[in-house]
Amino acid sequence: MLSLLSTGKKVIGIKQSRKAIREGAAERAFLAQDADPEIRETMGELCQQHGVPAEAVPTMLELGRACGIEVGAAAAVLLK
Repeated sequence: MLSLLSTGKKVIGIKQSRKAIREGAAERAFLAQDADPEIRETMGELCQQHGVPAEAVPTMLELGRACGIEVGAAAAVLLK
């Protein structure tokens, strides 16, 4: 599923991911497990509230690379 981030329409980062989820534009969320625990918890709750499946990714660096960027990312959202 992570491979969809390299080709699909997406947003990267906490603020943009939250916005996409709230606006109903998110198909699936990806959350880095080494991100700040508070960020993981609040993003996980937001996903549950809006019925967006969330997938765990081991590291921020791995998530960033899957998105096609050279830096880490705490969260990314695949758009509908």
